[in-house]
Amino acid sequence: MQGIPLSASIDRMIARALDYKKNPWRDVQAGARKRIGLIFLNPSLRTRLSTQVAAQQLGMEAIVFNIGSEGWSWELEDGAVMNGTSVEHIRDAVPVLSSYFDVLAIRTFPGLSDREADYAETVLQQFIAYASVPVISLESATLHPLQSLADLITIQELELKRPKIVLCWAPHIKPLPQCVANSFAQWVGAWDRADFVIAQPPGMELSETFTTGAQLVYDKAAALRDADVVYVKNWSAYRSYGAMGTDQDGWMLQPEDMEKTNRAKIMHCLPVRRNIELSDALLDSSSSIVTRQAANRVWAAQAVLSNIIQSL
Repeated sequence: MQGIPLSASIDRMIARALDYKKNPWRDVQAGARKRIGLIFLNPSLRTRLSTQVAAQQLGMEAIVFNIGSEGWSWELEDGAVMNGTSVEHIRDAVPVLSSYFDVLAIRTFPGLSDREADYAETVLQQFIAYASVPVISLESATLHPLQSLADLITIQELELKRPKIVLCWAPHIKPLPQCVANSFAQWVGAWDRADFVIAQPPGMELSETFTTGAQLVYDKAAALRDADVVYVKNWSAYRSYGAMGTDQDGWMLQPEDMEKTNRAKIMHCLPVRRNIELSDALLDSSSSIVTRQAANRVWAAQAVLSNIIQSL
């Protein structure tokens, strides 16, 4: 999609995804006799299964491999003296994987201890460097693009005219990556079809790299006023890297918070800690579209995979 404005490219991907939602099997021959290898360094439910379903509906064979639990643990550091627990180097494994598959996809998380290494996307970039076939990110240290595409598909289905979207920080019991929040902020900013607000306690700001154009608000009630969509998500601190944030009181979204909104729909990428991030009352209400959002992961993956298949 070179030469096409980014917002128009996103619109085209959303349209393609929604077309597959209407007719999942229309391109079932497109990926015939092609394989995708799904490589997981971390656990997954929606990402793994939605990508497998999408590949099948395009006629591809999808094979999943969990590093560490099903095979040798990988060494990721260049120049490493491998006298520890890692058995196989990524630079040896990935070329072999490239010989088995037409497309590779990898999921990895940040360590949340070394911001420079995480934000350099060391693992993903090594994987891409050593692969000789197209690579899809199934989530990385800083971004989760397939989730963000599914999020925008879900918002598009609401048929709102320039909605107010609020990405609202939520409490958690442990530090979580910034990747979902980073990615959503990046995509909404590039899409340019909404007024975008990020609500968080002081100190929990995301990297400015991903939040260009967003209004940053530190008062939850003020941020939620007249919102059409509220995306609830926890993330750890970017500046005090990996910190949980100590000011969590009052940040769990409650039914009374929704009274300030424009009858807003509630989103969350799942999994969700019930009654920590979101109350049962909201998750199980008619305002919640988290199940539709998760279901749309299939169509996001299918749209991306079909684009890649066309280039093979």
